[in-house]
Amino acid sequence: MNKKTVVSVLMGSKSDDAHLKPTFELLDEFGVDWEKQVLSAHRNPDKLRAYLNEAEGRGIRVFIAAAGLSAALAGVVAAHSLRPVIGVPVPGGPLQGVDALLSMVQMPSGVPVATVGVGSHGARNAAILALQILSLSDDAALRTLRQYRERMNSG
Repeated sequence: MNKKTVVSVLMGSKSDDAHLKPTFELLDEFGVDWEKQVLSAHRNPDKLRAYLNEAEGRGIRVFIAAAGLSAALAGVVAAHSLRPVIGVPVPGGPLQGVDALLSMVQMPSGVPVATVGVGSHGARNAAILALQILSLSDDAALRTLRQYRERMNSG
């Protein structure tokens, strides 16, 4: 894979880090160069907007945004970027992440967020979906994805 950072993993809170461990592990396994940032859409809106502008200028091609409760982060990222955004609803609160899931999948027309499931399987799927997006223009990513699927199917 290309050794330039191409995926940005954003979290609304430092506590979301543990929920994203499967994302981090798979991106590493895939050989994807990624970075992570904690930037709340509510507490740091100006810093988030500045980061998005700077990240795109550095070549970030996919954003993975994880948040719980109101889950505004993925939508705000999608509103300020033309790059694909993958939303990861984080379990927690009285609805255990269902509120976050609904917030992410109910984006208005024109501002899509590709949303995966709540919990660790969703975190894994976010990394796989990011690799699928990257594979559209990166043959090494496509080979990595094929190898991953072959391992899944043989196990």
